[in-house]
Amino acid sequence: MGSRLNLQILLETLIGSNNVYFQPPPTFLMSYPCIVYSRVNIRPRFANNNPYKLTTAYSLTVIDANPDSNIPNEVAKLPMCSFDRPFVSDNLNHYVFNLSY
Repeated sequence: MGSRLNLQILLETLIGSNNVYFQPPPTFLMSYPCIVYSRVNIRPRFANNNPYKLTTAYSLTVIDANPDSNIPNEVAKLPMCSFDRPFVSDNLNHYVFNLSY
C-alpha cells in the first residue's frame, strides 16, 4: 500500500499529534495518548512461483489514559485494519490492532 513513512504521517494525522512511535526502545519516554507500532510480517503474493507484491503487516497499539478515547475507533476505520485485543497496564489503556499497509 505505502511506505512506513507514509504510515507514520497517516497515524500522526489520525491522532492529531506527533506522539507516534516506531519501535521505540524500552527506556524511551513517551507522551500520551500515543500510537506505538512495529513491523511484524511481510506477506508476499505469488505468481508463477515468484513474489510480485509484498504487503507489510504492522502491530499498532493505541495507548491512552482515557478509557473512553475515540482514537481506537479512528484506527479501526483504517483499511486492512483489525482489532486484536485490549489490556490495561500501569493505569493506561492499550488497544492492539493488526494493520496491513
